[in-house]
Amino acid sequence: MRERKSGFSPSGIVCREDLRFHTRSTPYRQILDVPEYHFDDILKEDRVLDIGANVGAFCLRAARLSRHVTAIEPVTADLLAENIGLNHADIKVIAGALGTGAPAEITWDECRVVSPTYSLKEITEIAGGCDFLKCDAEGAEWLIRPRDLEGIRRIEMELHVPPISPPPNPALLDYIGERYTFSIDRSPVYSLLGVMGILHAVLK
Repeated sequence: MRERKSGFSPSGIVCREDLRFHTRSTPYRQILDVPEYHFDDILKEDRVLDIGANVGAFCLRAARLSRHVTAIEPVTADLLAENIGLNHADIKVIAGALGTGAPAEITWDECRVVSPTYSLKEITEIAGGCDFLKCDAEGAEWLIRPRDLEGIRRIEMELHVPPISPPPNPALLDYIGERYTFSIDRSPVYSLLGVMGILHAVLK
């Protein structure tokens, strides 16, 4: 599912909901649709974080619901910024990754970059807060300090497992289990890809 194209335009590929994306030959996948995430309940004043934004499939849709969207992306940030401009969206971009604060080598398909990393607390501070968190960080989600989730009303997060990530962090899962009502969508294909599933969580 990672690429869904419904038409072509001189100003980019036109996708579902009339979003437009510049595309070019790249060594990485350009994700144009994210139906696995639930976000119809984003509120106009929500401060939304899209960690692992790729080329904008989630944050562009979120920006139609909220006026405060920040996208974090270490590999495809230039193309992400082009797509934000193409759609005349008001989205802040952080060229970096979720992590410990130390530079890290980030791999996405056949592309490798050395990227600055930021803790979730640091990203939240740069963005001016977070009410709604979408996170697809290829395993870096297990580096989130549980207390950094404090105050976040909604979480949509892809949870990864080895070999593409470190083992799950029980403290993070315990924190979410205690404070959120949640479900995890699983599919047989996920286990083959090193993905536990998609977490949908609402603060109790």
